[in-house]
Amino acid sequence: MGLSRRKFTKEFKEAAVRRLDLGASMAEVARACEVSPNVLHRWRRELQDFGAKAFTGHGQSRGEESRIAELERKVGRQALEVDFLRRCLQHAEEQRRLQALTTRGSSTRTSGRK
Repeated sequence: MGLSRRKFTKEFKEAAVRRLDLGASMAEVARACEVSPNVLHRWRRELQDFGAKAFTGHGQSRGEESRIAELERKVGRQALEVDFLRRCLQHAEEQRRLQALTTRGSSTRTSGRK
């Protein structure tokens, strides 16, 4: 039977980091919490980097933020595509107008010569 991953609450992680901040040694807190010192380092770093937003979800760290960033990138790409297509359409319109002017101008000249 496989081992399941242990899950720790946000409060548990914050309490462990608070013990470190109060001067307890890394090894002492790691033994008391029954976690690796590397885990404590990671928890402390996350709490420093993200503050109140640290330790959200169930192992899916900041998934909502990454989804928002992905959607913003997609909107940006689509905005670039729209701008590009708008410029292409404008260019095609200008070419059509120029062609209509040159065709009309040359047809009146030739019809005037006959």
